[in-house]
Amino acid sequence: MDNNNLEQITFGGGCFWCVESCFNMLKGVHSAISGYSGGHKDNPTYEEVCTGETGHAEVVQITFDPNIISYAQLMDVFFFLHDPTQLNRQGNDIGTQYRSVIYYKDEAEKVKAEEALKKSEASGKWQGTYVTEVTQFEKFWPAEQYHQGYYNVNPNQPYCSAVVGPKIQKFKKHFGELGMLNEA
Repeated sequence: MDNNNLEQITFGGGCFWCVESCFNMLKGVHSAISGYSGGHKDNPTYEEVCTGETGHAEVVQITFDPNIISYAQLMDVFFFLHDPTQLNRQGNDIGTQYRSVIYYKDEAEKVKAEEALKKSEASGKWQGTYVTEVTQFEKFWPAEQYHQGYYNVNPNQPYCSAVVGPKIQKFKKHFGELGMLNEA
């Protein structure tokens, strides 16, 4: 991968353990880092974000090579991995930190995010009104080290085996068939 050509995208689609592990499997993704964005507290901790009082969302910041995987493809994965019609929650994960949000860095990226949102809505995959925020990016705070690659290290942790594992299997089947995954 040509590191000079890399771009970044930051978004939240519920628990970052689910989202981060899937994006790290994609061809063209240099890294997917779990973290926090969209709040008012500098350098928040997981415990602080979980209170819902910092305003942050659990997010993943993806560094990717657009010559291998496009912004539009990443958006397709994003909308596959979470339900964008659930306000401030994903399943049993409830709170503003689990909101559906796309952070854009400039006007061109905002337009691409809005187009991806409209395309997903038109697909009919999710029933209901989309609540995904399209918000100006300000700052990304990496989550604590133990959150990075959490599922890979803790696949038998109850939440991981009940929620994350099945989501990853569904993801691998779908995007594996499309040839978008790195070789194991």
